[in-house]
Amino acid sequence: MKSIGIDIGTTSISLVLAGFPDGTLIQAVTLPNDTFLPSARPWERLQDPAAILAKVFPALEGLLSAWGDVAAIGLTGQMHGSLYLDRGGRAVSPLYTWQDGRGNLSDYDSGMSVCRCLAEAYGVKLAAGYGLATHLYNLKKGLVPAEAVSLCTIADYVGMALTGRGAPLVHISQAASLGLYDCKTNVFLWDIVKEWGASPDFLPSVTKELLPLGAFRGIPVCVSIGDNQASFLGSVGGDRDCGLVNIGTGSQISVLSHTCFQGEGIEARPFTGDSYLLVGAALCGGSAYAALERFFREYAAAAGGADVPQYDVMRELLDRQEDTDESWTVRTSFLGTRENPRETGSVSGIRLDNFRPAALIRGVLDGMAQELYGLYHTIQTGTGLSPARLMASGNGVRRNPALQDILRARFGMPLAVVAHQEEAAYGAAAAAVSMSPKIRRG
Repeated sequence: MKSIGIDIGTTSISLVLAGFPDGTLIQAVTLPNDTFLPSARPWERLQDPAAILAKVFPALEGLLSAWGDVAAIGLTGQMHGSLYLDRGGRAVSPLYTWQDGRGNLSDYDSGMSVCRCLAEAYGVKLAAGYGLATHLYNLKKGLVPAEAVSLCTIADYVGMALTGRGAPLVHISQAASLGLYDCKTNVFLWDIVKEWGASPDFLPSVTKELLPLGAFRGIPVCVSIGDNQASFLGSVGGDRDCGLVNIGTGSQISVLSHTCFQGEGIEARPFTGDSYLLVGAALCGGSAYAALERFFREYAAAAGGADVPQYDVMRELLDRQEDTDESWTVRTSFLGTRENPRETGSVSGIRLDNFRPAALIRGVLDGMAQELYGLYHTIQTGTGLSPARLMASGNGVRRNPALQDILRARFGMPLAVVAHQEEAAYGAAAAAVSMSPKIRRG
């Protein structure tokens, strides 16, 4: 059985064709997601849904033309972000991505942000970039389009566009990513939503099952799942003895559990109807290393060199570093943390004898690993879960052997890199073949 998985990532759009039940990866296609819209507001991060569809449709048609008898299409994509829909299911706003910062702006009410107001009034943790934090801010500021009647994630919208649906249907993994959601009962916090002036009708219908949204070219299209859940499924499957480290634009540590545990910096995200992913997310993640590369590139260009990527040079400097213990101590919370968006990064441990580029480079990698380990320690302390090994996914770790070694040392356990590169798309393809048979007949 052949299945196609589509992943609408923040910086790339990936499609994979896989064969099941053996899980053979037949073909993968990756496109840049260069659909960001310009903005004069430094906290705003928007993408163009129409431009995203213009990338997905031709790529999907190409796979279907090249390969016959595809049985299912699965979807995933960047979580937390949202867009508005009209009564016909068409987008009437940009995609407000998970990086959008309006939820942290202090001009929401009485000099406080949406997220702070909710925390103080109800003890609810809601991070900026989550769809309902964005929605509440937009309501307050009159920014919701007049024709908007509902909202959903970008992966859900792609599913609607493929199948012609007029209203969103979202899996529990995506619903929870919008925020103001009770993972134990799998319902939105309706009382809070209404009390804060938002109509419950705006919120999408939710399913615990992997149901078809409809069909594209006669092929069932599965409801989308969150990219974190898809990556776990595509990398680890249902193995409770293995944790997952994912480092891309951001970074995450995920552990499978039957316990709905939440601690400082830790979310319990629905995985299936009776299990959860306990997830700690670092906002900066791989962006920290990318920022360091830009720093070196800017200097190289100013010194008369070519304005070209510096990753190979950075890798060579690491390879030549004589004493890896002489690295700087770098806190890589350059975008703050989920708990404290005002948190900043820092650098310490600098001496004259270690004032070298490699010490900074390794320090940034150490800092990235330490952020994730700190979150893992919270999970371990709160639940007693102690996986025996780690899987690593995402280009931020796949292309960086030094970071792999640092993660092994920091976590003190074996680490392997997932064999296929597009883990989330692969996981979406796997989810699609397990769609409910009683529904798929229709």
